Amino acid sequence: MKNIALLGSTGSIGTQTLEIVREQEDLAVVALAAGKNISLLENQIREFNPKMAVLWEEEDAEDLRGRVKDLPVKVLSGMEGLLEAAVMPESEILVTAIVGMLGIRPTIAAIEAGKAIALANKETLVTAGHIIMKLAEEHHMPILPVDSEHSAIFQSLNGERGNKIHKILLTASGGPFRGKKREELQAVRVEDALKHPNWSMGRKITVDSATMVNKGLEVMEAKWLFGVDLEQIQVVVHPQSVIHSMVEYEDGAVIAQLGTPDMRLPIQYALYYPRRRKLLGKRLDFSKLASLTFEEPDMDTFRGLGLAFAAMRRGGNIPTAYNAANEKAVSMFLDRRISFLQIPEIIQACMESCTYAGEPDVGRILETEAEVYSFIESRW
Repeated sequence: MKNIALLGSTGSIGTQTLEIVREQEDLAVVALAAGKNISLLENQIREFNPKMAVLWEEEDAEDLRGRVKDLPVKVLSGMEGLLEAAVMPESEILVTAIVGMLGIRPTIAAIEAGKAIALANKETLVTAGHIIMKLAEEHHMPILPVDSEHSAIFQSLNGERGNKIHKILLTASGGPFRGKKREELQAVRVEDALKHPNWSMGRKITVDSATMVNKGLEVMEAKWLFGVDLEQIQVVVHPQSVIHSMVEYEDGAVIAQLGTPDMRLPIQYALYYPRRRKLLGKRLDFSKLASLTFEEPDMDTFRGLGLAFAAMRRGGNIPTAYNAANEKAVSMFLDRRISFLQIPEIIQACMESCTYAGEPDVGRILETEAEVYSFIESRW
């Protein structure tokens, strides 16, 4: 039996993780953490019987305590609750699927406590990759990627230890606005941005896919996860989302991981690595695949992707500024306070205005986030 702690249990990755627990017989959940969805978390507690549950607000946690007082579950709140869940002695692996930089401190604590990390929280490596990867190496703890693209790269590297990577080919669907130009995106509505052609995801990440900021974040994450130079990462638009990413080696061989667009596959692979387990669901039928096509990304229209490369080249706390600006801008777009095309404009302005720090610690990373939020609130 493998015990897992799950941060972000009510989101898209969290609920699909629990689907896998439901299907398998040798996984147990010892801790669950969510943001504000009290009712769903209560249902999850009753089904999976964790020893601990966490909500962000103490008021919500108190509500949950009343609802589950008939069960032997400890209910906590806030960052202290997340940290306690991350280091539970009973857990072997932490699935970190919460959105935002909230994931940094629990991930650090879990690594220091000897937990493997199944990482679905991009912001952790985007903003603190220089801290996380060094710490994981020091404690000999694996960082197992859950994102479909990074899992595909991870799988394509298996058995190739010692062989030199020439290039990582990071695939992108292109999102709902692939092929459109800037003038065609002037009147984009929230509803338009949330219509992803291939994947079912949460609202924030779906908007990120529409702007291609999500791919920018994945570029930053890939650099840290796989220890490559930024120039060795190439984004390739692949509308069918069948090839999830590829690795080209120095001899020219390209190894790819293919599959249907189903996030349960990379989640389960991380939970059981290095073993593969049966997974119910659709399979690729190559006789019905009409074609697999590839394009270069349009960085003039989707400026968020180019800004990610620029942020990573500058380094320091600029990727944090990029990420924090995007989080705030997407929230404002979803609230209909700004237009779709203002998202990259806000990101660029924050990158340019941010006070630079070369080797930020966790405190400086969080200060950069606050600085960016304050700058946006004063301008928009």
